Amino acid sequence: MTSIVVIFGLISGLISALMIVLTTPFMERMGFDVAEILGYTTLVASFLLVFFGIRRYREQAGGTMTFTRGFTVGILITVISSCIYVATWLTVSPRMAPDFAQQYKAHLLQKERAAGATDAEIEATLAQMRYYENIYANPLGRVAITFLEPFPIGLLVTVISAAVLRRKPPAASASAGSAFQSAAERLTAGH
Repeated sequence: MTSIVVIFGLISGLISALMIVLTTPFMERMGFDVAEILGYTTLVASFLLVFFGIRRYREQAGGTMTFTRGFTVGILITVISSCIYVATWLTVSPRMAPDFAQQYKAHLLQKERAAGATDAEIEATLAQMRYYENIYANPLGRVAITFLEPFPIGLLVTVISAAVLRRKPPAASASAGSAFQSAAERLTAGH
């Protein structure tokens, strides 16, 4: 199980890391909305490796697997992939997007104003943004917030994949049971 988890987790993480490295320099040109769609689409694609990793585990386990075992394999792949995503963002963002938080805040405020938000709604958004800026200023908070971007997607893919791919061991066949019963009846009939 370990090699499957590591291999599929690394590949999944590298896909999301590649997305960060390739799109971050162009985020302003793309716009936050397009970058967000592209980012989450890439995350979903990278987490397809959770499905393939669970399936590989099931194949190596003789074709059977419980939901719990599939979930364990999938969540470990998800954690590895999400950690690579976090490490990549923490490495790339100070160099390629040093003012990301301020730009994103300005984007959200502009979006709200364009949608006709009231002053109270804009103030509520500002208060919420200040709250997240305080969390993001703390390195552990930054890690936690960044981890929570990909992890829920991986968790969802894990649950669905483990449910779809679970397979119980085949029950003893009825013919084998009948053969045993017939043999037992013959032995007792002779006495």
